[in-house]
Order: sequence, then structure tokens, then C-alpha cells
Amino acid sequence: MNDAKIPQNRMRFVSAEQVAQRAGVSRSAVSRTFTPGASVSPATREKVLRAAEELGYHVNDLARGVLNNQSRLVGIVATKPELGFRAHLTAALAKALIRRGSVPILINTGETQEELLAAQKMLIGHRAEATIILSGSPPASFFELAKRNGQPVVVIGRSEPDADHVHAGNREASQRAADAFIDAGHVNLAFAGSHSATPSILERETAFVGRAKERGLSVAVVRGTDSDYQSGVKAGQQLLAEGGPVDAVFCANDLIAFGLIDVLRQQAGRSIPGDIALIGFDDVPEASWLNYQLTTFRQDPVLVAQMAVDLLEKRIATPDAPRVTGRIIPELVIRKTFCPV
Repeated sequence: MNDAKIPQNRMRFVSAEQVAQRAGVSRSAVSRTFTPGASVSPATREKVLRAAEELGYHVNDLARGVLNNQSRLVGIVATKPELGFRAHLTAALAKALIRRGSVPILINTGETQEELLAAQKMLIGHRAEATIILSGSPPASFFELAKRNGQPVVVIGRSEPDADHVHAGNREASQRAADAFIDAGHVNLAFAGSHSATPSILERETAFVGRAKERGLSVAVVRGTDSDYQSGVKAGQQLLAEGGPVDAVFCANDLIAFGLIDVLRQQAGRSIPGDIALIGFDDVPEASWLNYQLTTFRQDPVLVAQMAVDLLEKRIATPDAPRVTGRIIPELVIRKTFCPV
């Protein structure tokens, strides 16, 4: 005989059987009460709902999903979800999915091969109903794995075949940044980017450099390792080390802009925007802080998240419909690092 004791603090959820006993009805009557469209008398329903409220009972959606081979889980796949705009988008996606009645599950891909494999197993092992893949650098294998398992997929800020997409207007915003600098009289332009070479970063760099070239100017390109604050510091130090004349910098995102601003002001004594004007991208909350007051292109995480969830909803309802690409053009928010003419 096994004398092992069950820990006293072991989690115990209220069961449907307990609700049935409290209400004085059968276990099947409880099940029917919480099953949409099932037949149950008004009197029985009232007794069951009253007992459930008194006991704090909630339906075990996970178990029900397993039994029905359905799931309300939606995987959010991201690399470094804690960084910058991605953190705010992840939070907005979670809220939008919960409003839909889904259960968001964050899959942080990590960076090592071991972490990537563990994340892939997590994505499929939980039998998610669908997957949303964020910008950054989650490998294409996540998309392929989801598709092989029949999951609808929405991709944000990157391109994958046979998926619905949500794109920021990277090209339009970056071209507008170049035009704004040039129209204001700036002639020595630079772009501060990242060696991480995510699709969004590459698109912004290509569009900015291309528009400047169309207007007869070249662009100095400096890059940090990643798309974070420290990379902005490195990009700023590189800009200073090269020593060329620069009077305006377009930054691939706000985190890079923050690092660049701090280097230019604190290590080189440059005035912003007096000596060098800056424009960022994303409009994370820190962009409005008094120390930065960054002019930047605003991506609204709530709008992006809602568009992604809407596309997901339509894909689940009509699996064979043509693929859709939604675009949200960022708005230029004027603050103190650059003021257009």
C-alpha cells in the first residue's frame, strides 16, 4: 500500500460533480448547462448556475477542447518579445485574443538551437488553434511546422508564403523620412540600423537609402548588432569614429535612436536637433520622455493586433479564401529631435 501523502497545498479546482451535488442535479445536467445549444430546463439551469457561482466553478475549457479535438489556444511566436515595440504588440495581441475568447500562449523562440527546438515542441504540443508570428527573427521553420499541422497562420512584419499578413508601411514611412530631411535642407544623411537584418529593418534601410539616392544624395549606414538600445550606442560610436559630416539620421527603431541620442549628447557634446536631427520608428512610450522627445513614426500596437486577430478570425471561418495582406501606414509624430519645414 502506498502511504505517500497528498500535499495539503495541492491545487484543487471545483469540479462539475461538486456543482451537481450542490444543485441537486445530475452530472450530465451540469454539462448541458454549460454547453451552448444543449437542452436543459430553465429551472435546472438556474439551480446549476447558482451553485456554480457559489462554489466558484468554471468550465475546464482545456479538457473540453481535448475531447472535441478543438482548442482556443493561439500561439504568439516571437524572438525577444521583451524588446521595444514587440513587447507592446505582444501585450496588445494577448488582450485582443482574450476579447475573442481565445487563450494566448507566448512562444519565445530563444536564440540557441536547443531553445528553438523546445519552442517548436511547445507550439504543436499544445494543439494551438492558430499561430501569429511576429516580426524579428523567428525562423521559417515555425511557419512551416504550423502549416504542416493545419494551423491558420498570420504573420506580422515579415513575409511567408501561403499566409495572411499584417505589414507596417515601412517603405512609405522611410521614404517620407528622407524627403522630410532633404526638404528641411539636410544634405548629409545617415541611417542607423542593425546587423540582425530583420525584414522590417531591411525594408526601412532600403527605402530610405533608395529615396535619398533618387534625390541625388548618398547615405552613410551604421549598424549595431541587434535592434536594441546598446546597438544604438554602437551605431553612434561608429558614426563618430568615421568622422564624416552628418546632419540628419533616420533610425530603424526608437531603441536604436535612444542609444544614438545618448552617445551624441554625452560623448560628443552634439546638439539635437541643432547639430544633428533624428527621426525614429515605432513611437514606444519612452519616445515622449523629456530626455528624448523623439520625432518618430508611430505604429499603433492596438491597431496592428486587432488587424491580425481579424484576419485570423476570417481565416478560421473561411479556410480556402484568398490570402490577405493588411497594411497600416505609420503616422509621423513631431517632437523635438526634428521639426519639418
